[in-house]
Amino acid sequence: MKLWEKGIPTDKQIEQFTVGNDRDLDLVLAKYDALGSIAHAKMLGNIGLLTTTETDFLVSALNEIIADVEKGNFVIEDTFEDVHSKIEYMLTLKLGDAGKKIHTARSRNDQVLVDVNLYLKDVVKELKEQVKALFDLLMESAEKHQNVLLPGYTHLQIAMPSSFGMWFSAYAETLIDDITMLNAALKVVDQNPLGSAAGYGSSFPIDRTFTTKELGFKTLKFNSVAAQMSRGKSEKTLAFAMSSVAATLAKFSMDVCLYMSQNFDFITLPAHLTTGSSIMPHKKNPDVFELIRGKCNKIQALPYEITLITNNLPSGYHRDLQLLKEGLFPAIQNLKACLDISIFSIKDIKVRDNILNDPKYNYLFTVDTLNEMVVAGMPFRDAYKAVAEQLENGTFESPKETKHTHEGSINNLCLAEIKEKMKLAY
Repeated sequence: MKLWEKGIPTDKQIEQFTVGNDRDLDLVLAKYDALGSIAHAKMLGNIGLLTTTETDFLVSALNEIIADVEKGNFVIEDTFEDVHSKIEYMLTLKLGDAGKKIHTARSRNDQVLVDVNLYLKDVVKELKEQVKALFDLLMESAEKHQNVLLPGYTHLQIAMPSSFGMWFSAYAETLIDDITMLNAALKVVDQNPLGSAAGYGSSFPIDRTFTTKELGFKTLKFNSVAAQMSRGKSEKTLAFAMSSVAATLAKFSMDVCLYMSQNFDFITLPAHLTTGSSIMPHKKNPDVFELIRGKCNKIQALPYEITLITNNLPSGYHRDLQLLKEGLFPAIQNLKACLDISIFSIKDIKVRDNILNDPKYNYLFTVDTLNEMVVAGMPFRDAYKAVAEQLENGTFESPKETKHTHEGSINNLCLAEIKEKMKLAY
């Protein structure tokens, strides 16, 4: 069944190409399509295009469909083009003429927009919860290990002293920026496009303010063309926010892989979080974090994929927009999985004490040494040259201790302030 069917059959090859894997992807939207239809039916009843009885029957039938979706019993057979045609068929089969009236004053275009916006609203809220849980775990690790020193690197060369407290809380604070990006995405998708129909509104006296309140949208996408043009832009905005989260996870995962290597040996993972080799019995590989890194790097390509699909499209609907789901929906599931496995794995990271006892880390404290000279009255450039001379002639003695007091430094991590910052952002 196709909502646009006029009795003229479509070539099977054309149908297969144009529908693609939409049926599978639309299963994600089934609940939201039913929710949108409930609000639409109630609005049609309010303006007199449905009777009270028809409205009640439609709402009841749509709630039954939602129950089927939540139980995993809802399917979209090959005889249907998409979720919209399947649900309308079910309503018509059960309610007759009342089912045929559900599409009054709307188009599949605003149906898809409503479905996607409702879905993405839930996605953002779920991602925020996961990011917050990861934040809490990282902050807990930062507090636990804040006094365990760790070498800091620039250019992959030994640079200055850091700590595990600084390392863990650095990623925690970075997640606050990711929350800000997710908040921005939520603001973009939290607008009601229902009633924009095919992009140019309707001659029916519909009440879009009613459906906005009924569906829990913060505001209305007022201009019908603007509502239609939001398709692609909403997905891209969320993709950029997801990319921000993914970038944080990918960088952290790279650190874990690096720090686990025998050349660094800063951290270890228990056996249940590692994999082995088919020929090397000693191997304990950080496959989990390598896959997080790879999956998250792939997610970071998503905004550009969406950009290339939508970049040169004029206003109005175009079938190209169907392809947005193919990249976005799996990426959402992948990011959720990466966040879940990160939370599961990070809590078991074991940090190594006394890393800086290795003589090769003595040079970490050259800056601290010359700063002490400056405090004692020597000009900075003279102190710099004096320490460089000591390094050259082998007389440099490392203090192997830190006295950093400014906000956010190794001995003043401002963990409480970071927590408050997340509280305000979240």
